[in-house]
Amino acid sequence: MADATILDYEFEAHANPVSAADRAEILANPGFGKRFTDHMVMIKYHADRGWHDAKVLPRGPLSIDPACAVLHYAQEIFEGLKAYRMPDGGAALFRPEANAARFRESAERLAMAPLPEETFLSSIRKLVEVDRDWIPEGEGGSLYLRPFMFASEVFLGVKPASEYTYIVLASPAGAYFKGGAPSVTLWVSEHYTRAAPGGTGAAK
Repeated sequence: MADATILDYEFEAHANPVSAADRAEILANPGFGKRFTDHMVMIKYHADRGWHDAKVLPRGPLSIDPACAVLHYAQEIFEGLKAYRMPDGGAALFRPEANAARFRESAERLAMAPLPEETFLSSIRKLVEVDRDWIPEGEGGSLYLRPFMFASEVFLGVKPASEYTYIVLASPAGAYFKGGAPSVTLWVSEHYTRAAPGGTGAAK
């Protein structure tokens, strides 16, 4: 079985990437979740092979069988994190280790194949490295990263799937709140929790 922590990524460059001029226009006012970079990461899982076929490839539509398990039993998880442009032109990620740990915990809670945390981190770094020019400059700008995984086995029975597909998308984002984040008043309860023990509220 393949060790996903040492997977090599196959790279396929986009044949028709967004031009520098069009990208600059998008980055001037990216909004949130409406624009996407040229590439994405995809890794496959099979119970007999483990994690395999790690790729950075052009972002595009997926072909999914109508009997794909996620469409019937909603076995899917996701995370969300951001990369920021540094003054020297480099990129920085905000606490990706915490997202990697929660992604693994979410998978385990939903009876999915857990993605090794180092593979989560390497997939994020690979995509940021390839599409770094999509990180907006200026205060409030970031590259929003959306790792997600879904049951891709073609099967209608009720059971944990034996095949999964993991993907990372990237989307340039401006400030979430126009004009700055509004102040809020919080009430903290010491007696109640958002997620009941034993439930799925801690999974994302």
